[in-house]
Amino acid sequence: MLRVGEQVRAAITQVLQRGEVRDDVIEKTVISISEVRMSPDLKIATAYVTPLGISDHGAVIDALNRNAKYIRGRLGPQLRQMKYMPEVRFRDDTSFDNYKKIDELLRSPEVQRDLNGDTEEE
Repeated sequence: MLRVGEQVRAAITQVLQRGEVRDDVIEKTVISISEVRMSPDLKIATAYVTPLGISDHGAVIDALNRNAKYIRGRLGPQLRQMKYMPEVRFRDDTSFDNYKKIDELLRSPEVQRDLNGDTEEE
């Protein structure tokens, strides 16, 4: 499933980079696809995307989901080895927000104090 997910991610990235999707929101936005998770039967591909440089991710996610059938059709040449062409769904990737929260916690004064306090006792 991981290998197929990576192949689907690369194929979606190529479709978006070539500008094959004619949608104003998608054409004006740089989109990063961080991961594609496949269902166990390989019939559904959930792509986790992060629109870069804008705060309203919902509009871009909605535009991608509106064009999902067209994108699925454009994936055919790159994924012709697959028995079934997966249905593509787009979701907002919140992992970067989680990483940011963890980084802020690790840099907080309380954690730094605890880390420095442990080294002074030894």
